[in-house]
Amino acid sequence: MPLREHLREARRRIMWVMAGLAVGTVVGWVLYPRIFAALQEPVTRVSAAGQLEIALNFDGVATALDMQIKVSLFAAVILTSPWWMFQLWAFITPGLTRRERWYTVGFLATGVPLFLAGAGLAWWIMPQAVGILTGFTPENAINLITAQLYLTFIMRMTLAFGLAFLLPVVMVGLNLTGMVTARAWFSGWRWAVLLAFVFAAVATPTADAISMFALAIPICGLYFAAVGVCALHDRRAARRAQKAEAALPGGGGLSDGEEAGA
Repeated sequence: MPLREHLREARRRIMWVMAGLAVGTVVGWVLYPRIFAALQEPVTRVSAAGQLEIALNFDGVATALDMQIKVSLFAAVILTSPWWMFQLWAFITPGLTRRERWYTVGFLATGVPLFLAGAGLAWWIMPQAVGILTGFTPENAINLITAQLYLTFIMRMTLAFGLAFLLPVVMVGLNLTGMVTARAWFSGWRWAVLLAFVFAAVATPTADAISMFALAIPICGLYFAAVGVCALHDRRAARRAQKAEAALPGGGGLSDGEEAGA
């Protein structure tokens, strides 16, 4: 495809993603009370334990409305993850053969659970992170957390974990397009491990090593699993290329002159 067609295709896919997010935002708006209660649970858990007087603070006239809009958009990203992942894959598939486009099913069947697993891991770490960070509040003090900052904290953690778990899907997708081989992925495993731990150290809000390893170790495991899948694909592609070459006229056997000489 020429560059102009690629740009048109990208624009079309982005428009479809925006349409899906709009629908998801409406659903998130309807479910806002339940979603906000779930987001507030780490704070209420600390407050119920009696360790600290803590609460979310809406420090503005329009803060509550802005909060509901952002929570609805956040919910839309999670709820429509199969849709925007499909659009991402559909943008890549024009360069693939008809047979390889069947990998779309595998892409979605793998990418969606991985994204949700990463988001779930972040949600599991969140109460511990809130408890540790708010534990530094001095005695006889009240911790009023700005609702906007708290929401940003939750969204970044959840989306960062979810997108990090999509790394193997992106790796396999680039391998299917022929852009990166399994050998290239494997040769850079040291850098991959280093970047995984750096990303985990930046993405996790707490200073403890447990949270960092809880994110870095799964990323490293998924990286090597993706390398194995890419290696299997490269091996199958090499076998198909050999069979195609052998099927060509004169591709496999000896020529007439060589047979006569033999």
